[in-house]
Amino acid sequence: MRPPPAGTRATDVGLAVGTVAVVALTIGSGVAAERATSPVAYVFALGFGAVLLARRRWPVAVLVVTVLGIFAYYALGFPAIGQALPAAAALYSAAELGRTRAALAVGTVLVGVAAYFRITEGLPATYLLSYELLTNVALVAAAVALGVSVRVRREARADQERLRVAALAEQAAEAERRLEAQRVRIARDLHDSIGHTVSVIAVHAGVAAEAVGRDDALVASSLAQVRDATRSTLRELRATVRLLRTTGDDPARGAVGVAGVPALAASAGAAGLDVDVRLDVPDGALDGAIGAAAYRIVQEALTNVLRHAGAGSVDVEVRVADGWLDLRVRDDGAGPGEGASGDGQGLRGMAERAGLLGGTLTSGPADGGGFVVQARLPARLGA
Repeated sequence: MRPPPAGTRATDVGLAVGTVAVVALTIGSGVAAERATSPVAYVFALGFGAVLLARRRWPVAVLVVTVLGIFAYYALGFPAIGQALPAAAALYSAAELGRTRAALAVGTVLVGVAAYFRITEGLPATYLLSYELLTNVALVAAAVALGVSVRVRREARADQERLRVAALAEQAAEAERRLEAQRVRIARDLHDSIGHTVSVIAVHAGVAAEAVGRDDALVASSLAQVRDATRSTLRELRATVRLLRTTGDDPARGAVGVAGVPALAASAGAAGLDVDVRLDVPDGALDGAIGAAAYRIVQEALTNVLRHAGAGSVDVEVRVADGWLDLRVRDDGAGPGEGASGDGQGLRGMAERAGLLGGTLTSGPADGGGFVVQARLPARLGA
């Protein structure tokens, strides 16, 4: 067992010294005794104090030994010191250390024995009930109540400390969760942005390779599209780096909104798709995070069309009605092939993005042919 802290040892020593002093002074001032005061009586006073040094380890044993010592003291006929006075510190200690029932039981025995012997000695009942018994009961009750009060305050402080530590741990966990969510969001944004650009670059590079030596104008146009796509991605990468270097967890910071959808359509159109865009989103109708998510969903959907669908045309519709943003991307191709990334990370990432914002996303073959991606998001995050 570890030794008690220095502060508690000082308290124990102070309590022991105080008990010795009070009992010794009471012995010294005593007049009613069967024999003259002897040094042995003061040895009892030392014993009542010394036993308190073990009160934290064995509180009930200390209390029992103290009471038995009181009985032995009186049996030897030493000057009266009161039955409850030498036991007050031991009663307090037992109650303070959570042995309240034992303290009450032993205190009751002590008061009862004292009353019994006072009655047998012929003490008037009126004096016993009005003074001595009342004094002993009050002293026992005060000692136990003080011990309980100290223990309750100590436990309250310990509970407050535990709550403080738990709150700090929860704050740390919440910060870690926000950081993890930020990492996932950035990874998803990079996947969507770079995946779209790489698809555009691959298409135009293929066109340029086939046109070399036959159509220099087409080669130049394709290379210009590659250059523009690369520049756009570099801008997004720089914005992402700026986001990583700043504080805060606003999911829309640095992201493009639905206003960037026509630029996506133009990029896909330059790659050979016939893209029809219909936007019906009033200014200020969407929270930034919702607009950013809509942009990323359209971007990933167009990327999947370029990679896997074999489509010639795509319809993109984005509109706000009744507090909801409805988004649909439909192509006339075959949709993602077996094992294609669009059937894995792409579509799954779009669904996760929508779900995190309280929306839904579905995808699959469209009626009449082709493939469709549909999302429904709340216009406001609190919706």
